[in-house]
Amino acid sequence: MQAGKPLKGIRVLELGAYISGPYAGSLLASLGADVVKVEAPKGDDFRRGVGVESHYFVQYNAGKRSLAVNLKDPRGVELIKSMLPRFDVLIENSRPGKTEKLGLGPEVCHAINPGLVYSSASGFGDGGAWRDRAAYDSIGQSMGGFYSVMSEAGAPQLSGTCVGDLITAICAAMGILAGLVGRGLDGEGRGTLTQTSLLEAMSSLTIDAMTQYHETGTAPTRQSRHPQAQNFCLMTGSGDAITLHMSSSQKFWHALTRAMEREDLAADPRFAGYYDRMANYFELKPEVEAEFRKRTRAEWEQRLIAHDVPFAPVLTMEDLAHHPQTEWLKMLEPPRDGKTLVRGPWRFDGVRPDRAFTAPEVGQHSREVASEFCGGDELETLIRDGVVIQHDDLCEADGVS
Repeated sequence: MQAGKPLKGIRVLELGAYISGPYAGSLLASLGADVVKVEAPKGDDFRRGVGVESHYFVQYNAGKRSLAVNLKDPRGVELIKSMLPRFDVLIENSRPGKTEKLGLGPEVCHAINPGLVYSSASGFGDGGAWRDRAAYDSIGQSMGGFYSVMSEAGAPQLSGTCVGDLITAICAAMGILAGLVGRGLDGEGRGTLTQTSLLEAMSSLTIDAMTQYHETGTAPTRQSRHPQAQNFCLMTGSGDAITLHMSSSQKFWHALTRAMEREDLAADPRFAGYYDRMANYFELKPEVEAEFRKRTRAEWEQRLIAHDVPFAPVLTMEDLAHHPQTEWLKMLEPPRDGKTLVRGPWRFDGVRPDRAFTAPEVGQHSREVASEFCGGDELETLIRDGVVIQHDDLCEADGVS
């Protein structure tokens, strides 16, 4: 196995757009899979009219090959069908029924290649009253209860990033990997249809909150877990913040009181044991907040390390990008052409998989990929008729040299 590339030799056909499908494909590409991105003649909408200058498009599509095909033409669909026997995985993240209408639904594809792992990610699943609803990231976060859990009671607010789309991609990738393992264990090498949805994927982030609801009978909000976790996010005297998490062991509570030079709090019956602190968390919170405003974050970090208190600074993305631990873990590719790619969140035998940096232009690899499945004359006809679109031809049509 190539270092950090356990999926080398696996071929993936990605019929995805925007984030969830493409990010799932990107994770597989970072693990060594050959990912062919099937795009409409105008390309993935996430190119946003600027092609590979879109930071977002590059982040989710670097390292793939682009095959631009007009799937409204039956010959384009037939080309995709002819490719299926040589691919291990197909990814799609369209509304339920769309791939079936194209003639590329899971039953058709499995009839052509029984070993195919067919991954489908939708908004709300392929049945039920919400089946055909439009689904975007914020819709999933709202419907999935994430906004209510992350907000104060009665004051819902948006989150700061596309949590829903990203966790859907991760769940899709997990399903694909499980499907590949299952195929390898199956005596006949049969593939599978693996399905997830934005709503289902959000449950993997809200499972603790759902457990809390069923335990207490009360719907959780942003603050309702804090007494249980006994965590604090505290402003310091230097104007920046530190997070503490105190639920795991009584020794950490006593260590914190020593670091604060407030051992009277440890002796206070309201805060003596875990359940005492849980019951009186909102009385303890202002005491801790007042202490942390007395010293700078740097001073608190020294004290908390010396007393072995679980803590972390509250970092911005700018802070995180340049943090020594980020650099040690090699979480980011070195910047290139003004762009920075995030590496996959694994190491194999100590090696972090690197990422190919270049994202494809629309149809950049159309001729290269399609030539595996079409004879020369047939391919030239498909290109001439606009069924297969080669990037060079698009450039000429746009007057680009």
